[in-house]
Amino acid sequence: MEDLNIKQLTLALRTIADEKNLPEETVLGVIEQAIAAAWRRDNGERDQNVRAELNLNDGTAKVFVIREIVEEVNFPSTEVSLDEARVANPDAELGGTVEEVHNVTSFGRVAAQTAKQVVLQRLREAEREVVLAEFEDKIGTVVTGIVQRVEPRVVRVELGKATGILPQSEQIQGERYVPGSRIKVFIKDIERDNRGPQLILSRGNEAFIEYLFRQEVPELETGAVEIKGIAREAGRRTKLAVLSTVPGIDPVGTFVGGHGTRVNAVVNEIGDQEKIDIIMYDENTDTYIRNALSPAEVVRVEIDREHKHAKVYVTEDQQSIAIGRSGQNVRLASRLTGFELDIETAASQPAERKPRKNIEDDLFSAIENQA
Repeated sequence: MEDLNIKQLTLALRTIADEKNLPEETVLGVIEQAIAAAWRRDNGERDQNVRAELNLNDGTAKVFVIREIVEEVNFPSTEVSLDEARVANPDAELGGTVEEVHNVTSFGRVAAQTAKQVVLQRLREAEREVVLAEFEDKIGTVVTGIVQRVEPRVVRVELGKATGILPQSEQIQGERYVPGSRIKVFIKDIERDNRGPQLILSRGNEAFIEYLFRQEVPELETGAVEIKGIAREAGRRTKLAVLSTVPGIDPVGTFVGGHGTRVNAVVNEIGDQEKIDIIMYDENTDTYIRNALSPAEVVRVEIDREHKHAKVYVTEDQQSIAIGRSGQNVRLASRLTGFELDIETAASQPAERKPRKNIEDDLFSAIENQA
């Protein structure tokens, strides 16, 4: 690779901006980062704090090496003494910084390679940022994408110009993803870290279930019924608490649909391995807890509102149903109601004993009946 000329970079800036559909300010920032990295590679040290400024008018560049003013210098590449700093700036004070300016016209072959790598990496990040910015107003919605690639920890989903990732924690347990297949995904967030912006998708959260029901239950849009809470373990079980705001409307039946058509449409999307319990919400905490533990039958509930805790008593034959496999039923009911629930076995009530008649009474009754 030939030496890198600063004027060549300046001329290329507008071309790069047009080709990549990026603002010139963004490309300028990328090139200035590349100049700083290249100068550090040719002249400086790895840990130096360096920034660059590119003048688009005359095609010149300056590099500024920034050092902190300290009482005792331990790291000369990043620190400078107060006496030395005041040579350049008489007003310098401890804790401040000084900038050493270097004019730059070109870089050697190795530094040019460094600059090229920085430009390519930063441009990719900038392009991704521009594309993902279009999804900012789509966070919290569901879109249809195409499975692009399946990796051990994530599934990459193509969404037009952008690619989102479906982390393992946001997948439906047991669900199989096939490259090229179309799937619905919930746009959860745009995360920004050292790797650049990432579009985070989900199929395993509660919001995805709510979206699917909103597509099937038009009464949700009219306000005739409401979803008051969702607790979900994706791929295994979901509990949905619903309420009617209109007298005469059965909220549970509304969500189930005639012959189960509505709930089955949701199950068809998430897979029939996941069971959906639709229960009635109630302002009365006792009743709500009983409903949330369905299909278990509850004897009584002792509520500690201050500590958001409740003891739930069930008969011995209902205990395993209330707890559920691996504690799933009580765990989801706890999340749904907001109360920590402990399942206890209710003491069995002794059968009421009828008074026993003696044999003489029986004989008298028989004689009287025959008389």
